[in-house]
Amino acid sequence: MDVLARLEQEGIVPVIKVERSMDILPLLEALQKGGIRSAEITFRSACAADAIAMAIKEFPDVCVGAGTVLSVEQAMRAADCGARFAVSPGFDCAIDDYLTDMGVPYIAGAVTPTEISVLLNKGKRIVKFFPAEVYGGIKAIKALSAPLGNVRFMPTGGVSADNLADYLSLPAVAACGGSWMVKDSLIKESRFDDIEELARQAVDIVKRVRAAK
Repeated sequence: MDVLARLEQEGIVPVIKVERSMDILPLLEALQKGGIRSAEITFRSACAADAIAMAIKEFPDVCVGAGTVLSVEQAMRAADCGARFAVSPGFDCAIDDYLTDMGVPYIAGAVTPTEISVLLNKGKRIVKFFPAEVYGGIKAIKALSAPLGNVRFMPTGGVSADNLADYLSLPAVAACGGSWMVKDSLIKESRFDDIEELARQAVDIVKRVRAAK
């Protein structure tokens, strides 16, 4: 199974920011116990590369990628750390060229028909729709997927336990990104039991939606 198919199988991709690289290990352990085996570790902290490398080494069964990749330099660091995919809030040709050469799937952000068409014409299978709730959320995805039938979305930004089922019920949604189960406060306070429970609740939602389809 390729990486993008694996993310779609998971259905939910936690979007993680850690201020201390050592926190990534108990965090991923909690997510895995809760049933989540994917993670997007964002370049929004100085220790992101170290955290990605640690996660790849210690949790080989978890599909770990790099998030908030905004430059080729960050893309290089992500690839060097072994990230299995990379995510950006927008799209950058230079990042795309580098990651394509490295064989690392690139999930770029797009919210307009023009932006999405560019990515589809570049062969992208999944498009990050961010920030989802700001740009129309479920209504927007329904409208965009009608004329752009081949697009698969990964909505992120405003996705929560309250609307996860609604997003996942859309045929055009491959998976959802979210941070509600890995909030900064939970990580900083080492509330990994709470993270495990929130992960379990998210997995239960994914299972219920898929069982209903």
